Amino acid sequence: MTKIQKTIVAILSVLTFGLLIGIGYIGRQVYQNWASRPFGASIPTLPYTPLALQPIGTALPYYLSSVTPANGTALPYYLPSVTPAPGVPLCGGPRIMNILLFGSDTRGTDYTYGLADVTRVVRVDFVKPSVTMLDFPRDLWVEIPYISSHLNGQDHEKLNQAYLYGNPGDGFHYWNDPSAGPGLLALTLNINFGVIVNHYIAVNMKTFVKMVDAVGGIDVTFKEPVVLSHDPNLQAGAHHLNGTEALEVTRNRVDGVFSRGDYQNIIMCALQKKLTSPGVVAQIPELINAFQDSVQTDLSPDLMAQLACLGTQLPRENIALYNFPENLFTGSRIYDPVFPEQKQGVFYWKVDFNILRNYVEEFQAGSWPDDSSDGGSSSSTTTSSCQ
Repeated sequence: MTKIQKTIVAILSVLTFGLLIGIGYIGRQVYQNWASRPFGASIPTLPYTPLALQPIGTALPYYLSSVTPANGTALPYYLPSVTPAPGVPLCGGPRIMNILLFGSDTRGTDYTYGLADVTRVVRVDFVKPSVTMLDFPRDLWVEIPYISSHLNGQDHEKLNQAYLYGNPGDGFHYWNDPSAGPGLLALTLNINFGVIVNHYIAVNMKTFVKMVDAVGGIDVTFKEPVVLSHDPNLQAGAHHLNGTEALEVTRNRVDGVFSRGDYQNIIMCALQKKLTSPGVVAQIPELINAFQDSVQTDLSPDLMAQLACLGTQLPRENIALYNFPENLFTGSRIYDPVFPEQKQGVFYWKVDFNILRNYVEEFQAGSWPDDSSDGGSSSSTTTSSCQ
């Protein structure tokens, strides 16, 4: 090879190496942009002014803020102060992530309509690590912002309707924000109970069934048979459930709403156990890719990867599922102009919101309330674990 040829080869080698570096850098930037981009619109985080709780039936006054949401008037937003725990978060995550997790009762494949049939706030602690969930009964009679102008002044409805009114389906979309139903449900929980969430995940019934089937079903043990069910898979004892059977369990409420919450706890713990089993944990990236278009969420691939990573390092005894004490609630009926055909009024749970807010405040601070936290009530919390 002549000197000139060697020189040309050297120059081409340098150019090729530089091109590869450039392509690698651009590819990395493209990947990082994709991985950090939420799949859905984020919940607004605005500096709303906290308000004192008003009695049920009384509209909460709206305060103007220096920052307003897309449709104008800013609403009260509760921002409790929480002292960060010492230590370094695992998996590159934040110290605390609060996720609004709910199941839509829509039987379709999208999320343009439907009620929030199941509503839970999930507190993920990346430092401890731990996961705690708090269940909100769907039949709470709450103020839902932005609906009164569409419902002839009606500003209160059941909690599960906030999601419906915020979504664009069936002529609703009363909440003019990109976060749609999840955003309005998050805001409703906030102004009524002081709930703070960073992200949301919604799963409809068809997707839930497919998820359970995708991991090969789940194994559960029922201490008692599922009431009024003659299905042999739903009797007392150990069973392997497919997606349809698991959905049937989560929706069972023949023996009461609070018992349904217990059934849901059993299913969620079984699903968590299956997802962290050696045979499935390696499939989590593929599962995320397979279902990312079937779930309504504002999580990004990066955040999903952090949650999946934490799941593999999370002791099962550090997963706790909380329900408000049953004896705080009294079933009652109230007239609802939206459903005038209900002559005796619609069913709702009558409860002191101040007590619920006390529970929420301590839940978000990472210390579940003791008996002294319930406003003088003799009630005790209902807690179950995934042990």
